Amino acid sequence: MALLARKTQNEETDNNIFWTTMADLLLGLAIIFMTLFVLAMTGFTQQGLEQKQQQIEVNKELIENLKKENIDAQVDPMTGDIKISDLELFEVNSYNLSAKGKAYLDKLIPIYINTIFSKKELVGEIENIIIQGHTDSQSYAGIKNPDEQYMKNMSLSLQRANSVADYMFHTNFDKKYTPQLKKMLVVEGKSFSEPILVNGKEDYNKSRRVEMHLKVKKLDVTEVLFHGVQFIKNDK
Repeated sequence: MALLARKTQNEETDNNIFWTTMADLLLGLAIIFMTLFVLAMTGFTQQGLEQKQQQIEVNKELIENLKKENIDAQVDPMTGDIKISDLELFEVNSYNLSAKGKAYLDKLIPIYINTIFSKKELVGEIENIIIQGHTDSQSYAGIKNPDEQYMKNMSLSLQRANSVADYMFHTNFDKKYTPQLKKMLVVEGKSFSEPILVNGKEDYNKSRRVEMHLKVKKLDVTEVLFHGVQFIKNDK
């Protein structure tokens, strides 16, 4: 009987440990989800709004600075994205910058970089400066396979974006920003995956372009999860 009583007592103890562990786990999950919910409703939104406001203000200044120098550039006032037609930049059917293209970048790039990097509150939020090359969907002569067409245009779009990125360092921007620029600069080729449509039809001239994008950082949810777990461990 004593053996049976001891066995029953051990089973009850094991059950209590199991349910205590489950309770701690459920409490931990509840804390994490509550933290994420609160951040989603307050912190995420507030940070996003402040970040966007800073970006819009810098975009406005960028547009004004370009206008002062009579530089014709298509700038999105909300995102700061810049679209530059290939007619402004390259020799025909080439990724080599034309004399006109170099002269254009000589004026545009210093204003772009100096305006952005002079704003400390924004620079800290920038993850990447992305240079994207785009082509139109017109076919290369002699290439019938659509996949080959796409990759041929991919190569051209990447080479054009790289030509612009390379020439950026030859322009007269404030060279104290060079180390930051090197860390942030990304070059992408998009082929004809994002055509410009006008009245439902592709505008070939507008589709052939180079774009400059700012990619801003976002609050990392994994950090929230990590701190939530640490809180649970310290609370035990």
